[in-house]
Amino acid sequence: MDGKQKVIFNVLAKDAENAKELIEVAGDRIFVGVMVKNFATEEDAIQHVQYLKNIGVPVSVGLGAADPNMWQRVANVSAKTRPVHINQVFSAAGYTLGRMEELGETPIINGVIEPSGTPGEVYISTGPASSANKEKVSCDLAAKMLAEVGIQSIKFYPIQGEKHLDEVAAMVKAAVRAGIKIFEPTGGITVDNVYNIVKICLDNGAELVIPHLYTSLINKETGKTEVTKIQQLLEMKWD
Repeated sequence: MDGKQKVIFNVLAKDAENAKELIEVAGDRIFVGVMVKNFATEEDAIQHVQYLKNIGVPVSVGLGAADPNMWQRVANVSAKTRPVHINQVFSAAGYTLGRMEELGETPIINGVIEPSGTPGEVYISTGPASSANKEKVSCDLAAKMLAEVGIQSIKFYPIQGEKHLDEVAAMVKAAVRAGIKIFEPTGGITVDNVYNIVKICLDNGAELVIPHLYTSLINKETGKTEVTKIQQLLEMKWD
């Protein structure tokens, strides 16, 4: 893999014990996602993220199935816990970045962009009110709007595995043109298809790719993310 390129896998963990198992194997090659939607209260989410951080887990604070109604909770939890990575709806990404910068923090913060079914065009209406409006805009406009407020990563969701690779390629190219070098493909990604998805991103100019692999890595009987599947991911090489 080119020294300028890197792949970090965004995964889930059943609990702190499972998270520690994954970190012992993967080190800085993974982020462990914590979905704020899964907690009864904001304070519960804050306590869990802080506990994981205290035991050395690099946490990615997420919405939970890209639920736009969780955007404020994501911002609040992140401000209290200062994670290494934050997932946010398009319209709130700049707001969240501003809050983190006031704290002197520089985590990776993404803005969620949705494939439209047409290569070169996307939906940026991923917020709580705007999500009711499905109006296509160009990939270039979407990327420039995030770049101009300082967002350095695009989360492209849902890509439905390899179904939208042409759209992935178009969005990556637009992101790079706008100066955004981090790309996060999400939705339907598995150990079997992640190689091709990441390669598309790297081939089109992304310097850091963060594929999100969630349920496909989880053992249905134990509820744990399987260490053996993480090992499979770590063995993959991209030229």
